[in-house]
Amino acid sequence: MPEIQAFRGLRYDLGHVGSLSDVVAPPYDVIDEAMQSELYKKHPANVIRLILNRDEPGDDEQSNRYTRAGRFLKNWVREGVLFHEADPAIYVYHQVFSVEGNAFTRRGFMCRTRTTPFGEGDIYPHEETHSKAKVDRLNLTRACRTNLSQIFGLYPDPQAEAQEMLEQAIVGQTPIESVDHLGVIHRLWPVTDVDVITCLVASMAGRPTFVADGHHRYETACNYRAELEAKQGPLPADHPANFVLMMCVGMSDPGMIVLPTHRLFRGLPAMTSEELIARLGDCFKTKLAGEGADLAGNVWDEIETEDCQSTLGFYTEEDQRWVLARLTGEGEERMAQLAADQSPEWRSLGVSILHRLVVETLLEADDLPAPKYVHSVAELEAGINEGDRAGRDATGQMGQGGAFSLAALVMPATIDHIQAISEHGERMPAKSTYFYPKLLSGLVFNPLE
Repeated sequence: MPEIQAFRGLRYDLGHVGSLSDVVAPPYDVIDEAMQSELYKKHPANVIRLILNRDEPGDDEQSNRYTRAGRFLKNWVREGVLFHEADPAIYVYHQVFSVEGNAFTRRGFMCRTRTTPFGEGDIYPHEETHSKAKVDRLNLTRACRTNLSQIFGLYPDPQAEAQEMLEQAIVGQTPIESVDHLGVIHRLWPVTDVDVITCLVASMAGRPTFVADGHHRYETACNYRAELEAKQGPLPADHPANFVLMMCVGMSDPGMIVLPTHRLFRGLPAMTSEELIARLGDCFKTKLAGEGADLAGNVWDEIETEDCQSTLGFYTEEDQRWVLARLTGEGEERMAQLAADQSPEWRSLGVSILHRLVVETLLEADDLPAPKYVHSVAELEAGINEGDRAGRDATGQMGQGGAFSLAALVMPATIDHIQAISEHGERMPAKSTYFYPKLLSGLVFNPLE
């Protein structure tokens, strides 16, 4: 594990803002325009004004959504809306939630973690990043000089030794609590006991960290530090900009839930199920699985029961039919040829097979706009029925109108996949994983000066 430290977090004063639930928000990259507006209305000090400030008429280089975020943050500290923790703390963070009727609690802790560029230390990425998002987050970091949202890091700890130290430290303490728009309960306990923190730091030594969520923000933290060094020279070892706010969760935690990320494709020409089957050729063994969007649940049940990464479900809008496709030996050979520079683990991922073999090769569509990503069968059905409506969705993609010509059901990558592929120095295709629930922004901030 890279070096972790306690830090004097910047937090909302509940005596000033009232309910914590009114001022927190999901991560910026899952907030669409409608949710952004709702959060703006919820409270004048909602963190949305920091993490995803709105564009306004007349914006220019001197006054824009980044500079507004910086002013809000500075004013809120001056006015007492936010306060600095009296002593350096590690922040225990629990999320209590349900999936398909089953209750879970994910346990972790927030600290600051010394950054090293990917490939140069013990912090490993697992997904590709995009330059546009990193430019956006760097502009925000320059304006606020603060980590406003935490990186989500996973570390190996089969016996939960590190987390149990903290659990003992918070026994009998009342948490700071909020509930998000999905009904997930978020609980926070600052731990300032120096002995507990010292033991935690020692326990985490030598454990690698795998970034589950927040790749763009992590690379932004590295870029911001490099930018400061270019201007000021080498930073002191304890300079806050050498670190990034991180939520650390054990990979074996029972609350580690990875949901699938299904696709609704834009830009593909219309095709029937027969035409799709013909294009899949001998790479897949296929069968028709019914007609109508409302059969999505039945198709997904069969895929989930089979629990095989190489089984995919497709819906063709042209004739409104479902096709179940299972990778054949010929398909495996073709995939090995197409991705000869990737590991067997990477090549076996459902999302890799879907994008590299099916979309880019067999459908000859290697320059499509980003698909719409959804995480439940109900969302997929709604997307099929409603089409690609105008407006920006939660992925940041603008709708083009009309129907999605192809939908795909795909199994999620597992925690084991993340570890194996990361250790190979590889990155999965975008949106290979969706860790549920998301970590809230606004629980605690990490100042960088």
